Amino acid sequence: MSQHAHLPARYDHVGSFLRPAYLIEAREKKAKGEIDAQQLREVEDKAITEIVKFQEGIGLKSITDGEFRRTYFHIDFLEQLGGVKTDIPVTIRKPDGTEELAPPVIRVIDKVRHAKNIQLADFQYLKSQVSAGNTPKVTIPSPTMLHFRGGRAGISREAYPELDPVFYDDVAKAYGDELRSLADAGCTYVQMDDTNLAYLCDVNLREAARQRGDDPNELPHRYAQFINKIVAHKPEGMLLGIHLCRGNFKSTHAAAGNYEPVAEALLKEMDVDAYFMEYDDARSGDFKPLRYLPKGKTVVLGLVTTKFGELEDKDELKRRIEEAAKYVPLEQLALSPQCGFSSTVHGNNIAVEDQRRKLQLVVETAQEVWGST
Repeated sequence: MSQHAHLPARYDHVGSFLRPAYLIEAREKKAKGEIDAQQLREVEDKAITEIVKFQEGIGLKSITDGEFRRTYFHIDFLEQLGGVKTDIPVTIRKPDGTEELAPPVIRVIDKVRHAKNIQLADFQYLKSQVSAGNTPKVTIPSPTMLHFRGGRAGISREAYPELDPVFYDDVAKAYGDELRSLADAGCTYVQMDDTNLAYLCDVNLREAARQRGDDPNELPHRYAQFINKIVAHKPEGMLLGIHLCRGNFKSTHAAAGNYEPVAEALLKEMDVDAYFMEYDDARSGDFKPLRYLPKGKTVVLGLVTTKFGELEDKDELKRRIEEAAKYVPLEQLALSPQCGFSSTVHGNNIAVEDQRRKLQLVVETAQEVWGST
């Protein structure tokens, strides 16, 4: 097992923020051809400068660009990999009147490769705005997205007659090339966002995986090995974390279930440095699965929801941290919101000021539990 890097602080956040109205307007103008890509980027730059100041003003130590250059947390990155084709998802209305994002179709149509540096320019701008002493963090989708959504049927048999090991090795190399380009520019913190391991905690989604020919008991172990192939490419000195998401489109969720079905593969077998795990409500189950966490790694407890504006009780958060500490030493825990505030450009059903209140609560609670570090 590698030596694990440590988080910048005992408090963190997952990454995305509500887009300001003027940024959404600019994106609409770009779609209509009223402004060009460079003009849109200038508007994005302005919005990112503001959200960096917002985060630093709260006292956060890891700083993202709010994912302000993206429409979706995953598609915008994955479609820039060579050999990958994505179809834009659509919003569907469920029988109960609520909306959800129909899963996008992500297909591997050729050999996966790192065709270009995807996040480099975005990171360079972010880094230029972050104050000394704080850490710019890059968020990217987990590579498991290239397999789970479509399974074997979503990956070209012409390009990959067999998946193991060539497909996984090619994806790992592509991700490794991206990580090295970021490291060369000074990036020391990357977070991968993964819905699929969280989905494998859900009874219905486990059955869906089984119906398309996958074994939901085997997949977590395969994905742990898959992620470890990327860890093997990780540049020295880079912190690599993973966020498990149960769905976050417009404050809805797509999955529920205790982490037990994936816990051993996730925490014990996967060799990342930190895990952002959603624990904001009963959907996530208890903390017992955390018992698999080895020494040196960190679990960031997502106890504060980003789905709704109601503010959690600080004493209740402390009680839940104490409960988690029955299974993991307190020094291996940290605190964050359960997800980002805007996993897609649409944003969650909360107000801009709710973001501040939620994050201030995270920082204050963590400082009272762990001290100022």
